[in-house]
Amino acid sequence: MNTEDPFTRYSRQIFIEEIGVPGQRSIQQAKVLMVGAGGLGSPVIQYLAAAGVGTLGVADFDSVELHNLNRQVIHSEKSIGTSKVDSASAFVKELNSLVCFKAHKSKIDAFNAREIISGYDIVVDGCDNFTGRYIINDACVELNKPLVYGSISAFEGQLAVFNLNGSKNLRDLFPDIPDASEIRNCDRNGVLGPLPGIVGSMMALQVLKIITGLPVESNQLTLIDTLQWNFIKIRF
Repeated sequence: MNTEDPFTRYSRQIFIEEIGVPGQRSIQQAKVLMVGAGGLGSPVIQYLAAAGVGTLGVADFDSVELHNLNRQVIHSEKSIGTSKVDSASAFVKELNSLVCFKAHKSKIDAFNAREIISGYDIVVDGCDNFTGRYIINDACVELNKPLVYGSISAFEGQLAVFNLNGSKNLRDLFPDIPDASEIRNCDRNGVLGPLPGIVGSMMALQVLKIITGLPVESNQLTLIDTLQWNFIKIRF
């Protein structure tokens, strides 16, 4: 089988009227940075690689641990102890060898954020702390890069698209970094495995819609409650 036949590989996307060959070409020319190769990063990396995003960068400084495996589905038992970026790279190479994978084995901080982000068209934020989120947001605003944001805890998730065609950004929604005691996170509150799959898949879909010029709602935060199965949209 010729795995380098792009039309056959991506035919089910190309058959979508709103995407077609031009949209698929845009996907294959796109450069996307995923910050974090954990719970949210896993489905984003999986679906963007499967869709044929031309250049997929992944930034993460952490290693795979046993407790990651209930939700971080691109990693496996044999990945424990290895770099999440190396594990993600091996996953992408096996899934779609046509994707150019760029590894950033470092924590994105105030010193390197602009340099790393400048090489990409779209940034996806799947990090697990608000300090990092604000650094990423501010760099995207400065460089005029769209930012797809997501967060998860227990049964709940959030999703937003920031800085798209002049739309608002994270600081318009949360002007200041919340106090650590006010923030729910996976370490304290846990997370049910399929939740990041749901939110991360939604994030990947937003990325593909941005790339292909499909309508994307901005200035809106979507709250996802999978326990009660409620989805609430908040305009800001």
